[in-house]
Amino acid sequence: MKKILSVVIAAMLLVCMMAPALAEVKLGQSIFAAHGTKCFAVITVAMDGDKIADAHIDEFQMMAADTSIAVPNSAVMIEVEGKVLGSKRQNAAAYSENMKKAGSTVAIDANYDIIEAYVVGKTVADLEAELAGKTAEEMVDAVAGCTLVDTLGYLNGILEAAKNVK
Repeated sequence: MKKILSVVIAAMLLVCMMAPALAEVKLGQSIFAAHGTKCFAVITVAMDGDKIADAHIDEFQMMAADTSIAVPNSAVMIEVEGKVLGSKRQNAAAYSENMKKAGSTVAIDANYDIIEAYVVGKTVADLEAELAGKTAEEMVDAVAGCTLVDTLGYLNGILEAAKNVK
């Protein structure tokens, strides 16, 4: 009897220990104008319960055709001479060179990574409270290591994606 009871207790402990691993992760996404009018961001958030488990930002804009990698079918979808629709992440080196001219010291993809890491573990309510009434200028230094003037826009895009979780 003691052996059976020990096995049952061990099994119950094992199930309890595995329960967090069985939590349901849900995805949300937003297509957001986080940075002006000449591009758009596709932002994806994975929620584990009410907390952000991960986030991913990519942004797309028209780029020089001779120096940029285009998204698939860009040339046939959008006809702008000398331009293609490109991902800022995929073209991070070239895009970041342009950012250096404006004084940036952190590459675009590294900035995105910093913002993504910043939101992990936060809830929708946490982000709403942090962003409430804030201006873009106030948020520039809110995320340590990030140098993007539109940090507020990216965080609002992440917030919208989190609210879009299905």
